[in-house]
This record gives sequence, C-alpha cells and structure tokens, in this order.
Amino acid sequence: VAYVFTDCGFFFLPGLGFCYSIVNGPANVTVLAGSEARFNCTVSVGWVILIWLSNGNPVLTVISSQGAVETSDRFTSQNYTSSNGFTSELIIHNTQLSDSGKIECSTQQPSDSSFAFLSVQVNGSLFIKNSTLTVKKNKTVEIVCEALGWAPAPDITWMTNESLIDKSRYVTQQSQGSNGLHNALSILTLTPTDTEILTCLADIEALPNPQNATVTVIFVNSTI
Repeated sequence: VAYVFTDCGFFFLPGLGFCYSIVNGPANVTVLAGSEARFNCTVSVGWVILIWLSNGNPVLTVISSQGAVETSDRFTSQNYTSSNGFTSELIIHNTQLSDSGKIECSTQQPSDSSFAFLSVQVNGSLFIKNSTLTVKKNKTVEIVCEALGWAPAPDITWMTNESLIDKSRYVTQQSQGSNGLHNALSILTLTPTDTEILTCLADIEALPNPQNATVTVIFVNSTI
C-alpha cells in the first residue's frame, strides 16, 4: 500500500497512483415542474468515483467497481462507457421548483468538478372571466387577463384575429404569489369597430407553446 501524490491530488492506494479528469461537464437545463431533467458528465479512462450534487448536497454517487449508489427514487442514473471514457447521466424525476439551482459533477479530486444550472419552471393558470363580451359603437372596454401561480412570471402578449396587438394598448402588472410563484394581470383597452376574437398569451421558456385564453368581442353597430 502506498501514499501517492500526483497532479490530481494525494491518494491512499494499493500500489499505484491514478489520475483522471472530467472531459465534458453538464449543460444548463430548463424544464417544467413535474417533468424529468437530465445532465451528463463524462470522465476520462481510469476513473474511480463520480459524485453528483444538487445545490451542494450529494444526491448520487457512481463508483467504478460497483456502479451507481442511489439514495433517492427521484435521483437515478444511466451509465455509458466508450473508448473516450465513462459518461454518467443524472436523471432528476418529478422536478420541483426547489430543485432549481446548481447541479455539480465531482470526482472528489482537488479542483476537479463541473457544474451547470437547473431551472424548474411552473406552468400556472390563465383565464379571462368572460368568454363573450358585447360592446356598442364608440364604447371603450377593458378586458382583463389573469395569470396565477407561475414561475417565473410569464410574458403576456395579446392577439386579435391572429395578429399581435401593440404593447401600448395593454398594461401588465406582476405580483408575488405564494410558495415562490408569481401572478400577472394584463388589462387591454379596446374600442371595437367590428366583432373580433381576442387572445391573451402567457409564455415561459420551458413551455413549447404559450398558454392562451380567448374572448369573443361582439360589436353592436348601435349607440342605443
């Protein structure tokens, strides 16, 4: 048994020192709450141990001699071996808002770790109280669209008959909700000259398509 000092650090080993490093670290990931998040970390040939940490807390360890040591059903891994080295894929199941933050891959060697950031976003609710609205000629109406329970606060836009409405025609206010969630209230001011379908859209990065709510404004060509 020998104590060996190498460029990779000081180790207690039977016979030989070893030196390995992270070849490719994880990349940033943005997902919707409840879905899976996946991170890859590749280490060079000769690796011994790889540890995954979430916000500084170890969540999964992979040991070359025995494989993955999982301590939670929410954090599992898949492993891939190639001529370039070994890749561990960390899978975070049923992601929660509290999982957001730093995801780190470490070999437990001095200064040999690589990290990325996980952003877990929440798709909240979106609604306009009335599905139809009747407006008489020369009358101005305010249409309210409300987004509740989002993270982060969504970007709100409006469309009329498939065309974007200029931002000067509506005002959007954001507020802090509960449990780290956000609310938004958007008010569109409109003086209709024809019947039209208005759509309020709420978007966050993790959504493949914006969530939407619609209202049909029925124009009555009468001042009576």
